[in-house]
Amino acid sequence: MLHAKYRWSQLPCDEASASRLASQLNISPLLASLLVTRGMDRLEEAEQFLKGSLADQHDPLLLSGMKEAVPRIRQAVENGERILIYGDYDADGVSSTTLMIHLMRRLGATYDYYIPHRTKEGYGLHIPVLEHFHKKGFTLIVTVDTGISAVDQVAYARSVGMDVIVTDHHEPPAILPEAYTLINPKLPYCSYPFKGLAGVGVAYKLAQALLGEDTPEAWTELAALGTIADLMPLTGENRVIVKSGLASMAHSAFPGMTALLGTSGWSSGEVTSTSVAFGLAPRINASGRMSHANRAVALLTAESMEEAEVIAEELDVLNKERQMLVEDMVQEALQQLESQEEAEGLPDVIVVAGEGWNAGVVGIVASKLLERYYRPTIVLGIHPETGECKGSARSIPGFDIYEALTDCADLLDHFGGHPSAAGMSLGRERLEEFGRRLNAFAAGRLQPEHFVPVLQTDLACSLKDVTLQAIEQLQHLAPFGMANTCPRLLLRDLKLLECKQMGKDGKHLKLVLGQNGKTVEAVAFGKGELASLLTEEARVDIVAEAGINEWNGSRKPQLMIQDLAVSHLQVFDYRGSRNPGLLLDELRGKLGKLPACGSGTSAVVLNDGSAFFQTLDLKETPVWVYDKNVGVRPGNDLAQAVGFNAAVTLFVLELPESPMGWTGMVSGFTALERIYLLHSPRAPQERIEPPSRDHFKLVYSLIHRGAGQGLREEELIAALATRTGWSRRMVEMALGVFEELGFIIRAAGMVRIHPSPSKQALETSSRYRELGLLAEIEQMLQYGRVPEITEWMLTHIQGAS
Repeated sequence: MLHAKYRWSQLPCDEASASRLASQLNISPLLASLLVTRGMDRLEEAEQFLKGSLADQHDPLLLSGMKEAVPRIRQAVENGERILIYGDYDADGVSSTTLMIHLMRRLGATYDYYIPHRTKEGYGLHIPVLEHFHKKGFTLIVTVDTGISAVDQVAYARSVGMDVIVTDHHEPPAILPEAYTLINPKLPYCSYPFKGLAGVGVAYKLAQALLGEDTPEAWTELAALGTIADLMPLTGENRVIVKSGLASMAHSAFPGMTALLGTSGWSSGEVTSTSVAFGLAPRINASGRMSHANRAVALLTAESMEEAEVIAEELDVLNKERQMLVEDMVQEALQQLESQEEAEGLPDVIVVAGEGWNAGVVGIVASKLLERYYRPTIVLGIHPETGECKGSARSIPGFDIYEALTDCADLLDHFGGHPSAAGMSLGRERLEEFGRRLNAFAAGRLQPEHFVPVLQTDLACSLKDVTLQAIEQLQHLAPFGMANTCPRLLLRDLKLLECKQMGKDGKHLKLVLGQNGKTVEAVAFGKGELASLLTEEARVDIVAEAGINEWNGSRKPQLMIQDLAVSHLQVFDYRGSRNPGLLLDELRGKLGKLPACGSGTSAVVLNDGSAFFQTLDLKETPVWVYDKNVGVRPGNDLAQAVGFNAAVTLFVLELPESPMGWTGMVSGFTALERIYLLHSPRAPQERIEPPSRDHFKLVYSLIHRGAGQGLREEELIAALATRTGWSRRMVEMALGVFEELGFIIRAAGMVRIHPSPSKQALETSSRYRELGLLAEIEQMLQYGRVPEITEWMLTHIQGAS
């Protein structure tokens, strides 16, 4: 058995609607089903989703505050006013700032821009900055991706005669700034049809309101970059904007975009949302995290490829430095949490802080800790001199971290964000109380089920459905991202045909899976350690994304595994190991580090009086011994204490001497998930064979000829072994059968024929039946292939239950 990392939840699908849609649109049943599971069961909705274009965008003037912003900006341009673009340091903020710079250039405005330093200043508007630009004669401020919480800062600007147009997309607080106008689709009074715009999306709508049809389509590249990087939903209006932007990036109008694509490994062809999310966005963000976001703005506003390539290389280096810094901080955070877990257990909401931690990467560290522990996580960097703590939060579904921070607002100097991610700052002296208050808030909201990660699957299908044509049609659902993920297919009962590790240090897993005659290759990134938990021909359930592997002109389906499980008992073959004790220690150590093994304990099974009791250190291991009457019984105090049902992993160090030991063990260990066969093969002189009437008749006739007056048992056994080719052990067990039936008499080391035996069938002998069962057990456990043993074991377990 192999435990899935996630709890799989399948979206419901109306098969009748899917069938109708497939016919109406002439698409594969797989694609039609996926459209239906995503809520598009009507022809018009599905066509809009598949074929939507920029022409389907909403009127920007529907955004509340837009009708006031447009004339004010035009007035400022006409009058030569100085306009300040005030942005943010993340990829969305950089994209927004860049787009607004290009807009101001197009309008012929007098402008400048400002992005605060992430670690020195922190998020949002700052009054000293506004004072500086007021003295320089700036009269209009346009914020992008920030400002909706800047009540005091906007009040200051108004007091000195500066108008502020706030464009933002973050959650509006209860008290709003009294700006010249506020543009944010999430404002409660805003009736804009689509609420999921990124900060750059709002800036793009402002550009559309000012330029109308003259808005360059290439600007959708900037909108796509910020929208994907900020994890905004790729549905509705975002979908058509991002789709256009990705198509434009392949022949970008921005030298900086092309240069950055080059440093992230792209050379030509289609640019995907994955290319942006894992290639462009981290490098743009590295600028603000490790240096200053101005360098990223300089890249995206560069007018020559030479300049762009130089800056792109800078950002690539910064990103590599960021990766190393993050890894160091993660390790420090893990040490804190491990100590805390040992002392008082893991809290519902994790709060960790470190002096000197780079505030620019605390959000990434929080994401990595959340992935490991799956609970809301806040990571803060403490300034060693001032004691100021700046941090980022990442949350899980069902827990609104912005709401939680609002409840602690009296402890915070500043905070803002979304239900799933946020930022904050506070003094070191309030840190302990902050953690306590957060967990008190969570106590009434987080239940045990919240801490089990859920993987939403789109559709259950079989391997025959995963064809090249179907996968090509799935690309019509792209671009993929938040709220429009790459389809996750649930495939059950696949036979594992091949399994091997690949990549550096065997970090990844490559499988060949089969079902009903069809095979497909599958890759599981980051799951290489599971190779040791998968047995030959195991029946595997997977959640996977379907793609196409192109190599040397060949194209074939490929599955990218997101999660996998084996729901049946697995048997692992280590028979004949030269040092079973060492191997036992190695296997137990490895299993203890793999979450996919689940909870429960491991146990060892031996024969009573085994030499392993003297040669192995088994004090910390539950040991069970075979027992002819009860199957197995405790062989040490630990086994007695934990009982049968605690054992999920069983190490078989020896085979039983009787069939009842094995069958009783099988029925006793009801919770077993995996069995490791570590026993040595029987010596040839101990081998037994399945008994047959003909063989036994032959043996009896041989005994009858020579034992009428009695023979020494040792001599008889040796003679019978020679004549029959049976092992000594087999001959001894056959004599036991004849003795039970009353055919022979054994006494004082002698064997003689019973003078008047009763007529009895061989099958009436319990020893004969036991011999047959023991022969079957030993034959299978010594010479069977793992798939055969597994199937045989499952049959016996089902029979026992």
